[in-house]
Amino acid sequence: MSFIQYNKDCDFPIQNLPYGVFSTADNAKHRIGVAIGDQILDLTVVKELFNGPVLSECRDVFEEPTLNAFMGLGTPAWTEARATLQKLLSADEPTLRDNADLRQRAFVAQSEATMHLPAHIGDFTDFFSSLYHASSGWNRRGAANRDEALYPNWKQMPVAYHSRASSVVVSGTPVRRPCGQMISYQGKPVFGSCQSLDFELEMAFFTGPESKLGEPVDINTAHHHIFGMVILNDWSARDIQGWEMRPLGPFLAKNFCSTISPWVVTMEALAPFLVANPVTQSPTPLPYLQHNDDYNVDIHLTAAIKGEDMQTPAILTRTNYKHMYWTMKQQLAHHTVSGCNINPGDLMGSGTVSGPTEESEACLSEKTWRGAREISLGNGIQRCFLEDGDEVILSGFCQGDGYCVGFGECAGKVLPANLPR
Repeated sequence: MSFIQYNKDCDFPIQNLPYGVFSTADNAKHRIGVAIGDQILDLTVVKELFNGPVLSECRDVFEEPTLNAFMGLGTPAWTEARATLQKLLSADEPTLRDNADLRQRAFVAQSEATMHLPAHIGDFTDFFSSLYHASSGWNRRGAANRDEALYPNWKQMPVAYHSRASSVVVSGTPVRRPCGQMISYQGKPVFGSCQSLDFELEMAFFTGPESKLGEPVDINTAHHHIFGMVILNDWSARDIQGWEMRPLGPFLAKNFCSTISPWVVTMEALAPFLVANPVTQSPTPLPYLQHNDDYNVDIHLTAAIKGEDMQTPAILTRTNYKHMYWTMKQQLAHHTVSGCNINPGDLMGSGTVSGPTEESEACLSEKTWRGAREISLGNGIQRCFLEDGDEVILSGFCQGDGYCVGFGECAGKVLPANLPR
């Protein structure tokens, strides 16, 4: 228990302690903080209390405006920091609890903070790792089963593409409807604003210590390079994508915006929720992709839409990250097997986290059969794709025994297109 009060449904109990970057109205400096209850512990104020054998030599990482330097320190520093934080915030530890002046300086109400990207994202890769998303609509595509709807390579490797890091934004940032080329109903290329704007409910992980160019990350040590996870909305312009994606894959359809939740939940906080892959990987992956330990995560995820004329959001999706076919360790091992190097703060998206049921379809394209049918948001409101003014709200949590380890919200509101004159 912590001396900071919160209820059992709080996203940020002492069992979580995610890291983020924030500022306040009276201090515009970007600072590293840790969420606890409805508060943020400002690590710039308490950095001298990190006096263990690792962090006592490099506690200035908590003065940085991003988490990159801390991410780069690796597992010993992460473990030591978590132990220090759990001690400082525990109910029976007087250091912060009984020092009113230090508490006043060290804690900031989350409602009074502005959140920023937690890291400088040098590179962003998006995987395609849900069997159910990759094979969605198989029975409407003339396939006899899900496997027949997959490309031949899909069960052999974690398929991915390199995405755009410059347009990754933090939750709460508005999303401008993109423009580009698409095919008209007459079958001709036209230019205009996207008419089939979609969300994609994903998770993503941030990388830790760098790897060297030309040296793959071994799958048995890959976890030492995985710092923690966030929720990701990888917004998609389906009509633009349909015209441009062959032969090299999506371009403008995916580069205009990707939204992440602001709090990075560490893999140590997620360790109690690691589970075996519920889908047997068949055929057996090649040796460099094989690992025996559980490294999927039981994360309950929801996606909701709130239109401008709606009082409350309508939940469209309930799914779980544990349905993913490829694990994060496999994704990272495959990403680097070519010799590609990683740096602290690189972002790796999971791909759309769709599950085996209709409720767990994690994008509008799946739910509306690529726009062929409308879905109800309640009170007579229908959608095929997103309209201007729609806010998409993604959330997720792991359910513990009497507590939750949550991620907070990943939200963005759609603004009208900015058509060039």
